[in-house]
Amino acid sequence: MKNNVIRLAKLAAVACVISSTFAMAQTGKGGRFTIHNDTAKNTVVGFYTNDGSGWSTNWLREQLKPGETAGAQFKDATGNCNQRLQVGWLGSKGGEVKDDPIRIDICKASNVYLHDNDVSFD
Repeated sequence: MKNNVIRLAKLAAVACVISSTFAMAQTGKGGRFTIHNDTAKNTVVGFYTNDGSGWSTNWLREQLKPGETAGAQFKDATGNCNQRLQVGWLGSKGGEVKDDPIRIDICKASNVYLHDNDVSFD
């Protein structure tokens, strides 16, 4: 019986490590997240981040129409989770119209939701 308890405890410990490793791999440094265009009629053409050293290139390869999503992977060698984020929208006459930048803790983001007048994440 004592051996069964020890085996069960070891199994639980391994399960916890696997679960926490999986959860950490979903977000943050080196982690993946999903960008969601949650607008009714606006198309996202740009997604940019800034860790304090300047703006990144556009993360998006293609435009995101309303309701569409895109996968992204955060890679920052400095490990700086505090990022500024800026979204570029398709202008009424073409081109790109950028929103005001916002701050986001990218290490806590599994999903980034782009709304008409707001950005949220979980």
